[in-house]
Amino acid sequence: MTGWVALLRGINVGGRNRVPMAELRRLFEETGCGSVSSYIQSGNVLFMHESTGRDALAGRLERAVQETFGVSCPVVLRTAAELGRIACSHPFGADTSRIHVAFLDRQPDDPAALASLDAAPDRFELVGSEVYLLYPNGVHGSRLTGALLERRLGARATLRNWRTVTSLAELAASLA
Repeated sequence: MTGWVALLRGINVGGRNRVPMAELRRLFEETGCGSVSSYIQSGNVLFMHESTGRDALAGRLERAVQETFGVSCPVVLRTAAELGRIACSHPFGADTSRIHVAFLDRQPDDPAALASLDAAPDRFELVGSEVYLLYPNGVHGSRLTGALLERRLGARATLRNWRTVTSLAELAASLA
């Protein structure tokens, strides 16, 4: 069994795409997941599953969420071990209050697609399937959005703030 963290994009944000967490956990259990738990209301689900096929499992979970709740949302998966490594490796200084991570559903075809992007004062660093983001003036009003990253990199993305990333990594450590 593999410990997984599912990151659902756009769940329970701004009154849209309402998905009760208790029902979402139950859906994951019905889809064959074990030891299911969720973290906060924004679509973070931790679970065990026998599958090691990331794409097939993500697709199955996306379809189940669509069929059950009528919500179409990407599901990005990371293993518990991957999330632990991510939480230990941000490239920016000690102040993590302005750091976010964009989790991509796959490695980008052209990682250099961000090279010409002028996002100042915001900073970013692509590492594998994650884009570490530093928003010195906050995320609101920034031009460096998830939608921009998706267009440039050709991969679906979902963002989490650093506090959520580290909390999920701590919770996922018990699954690994």
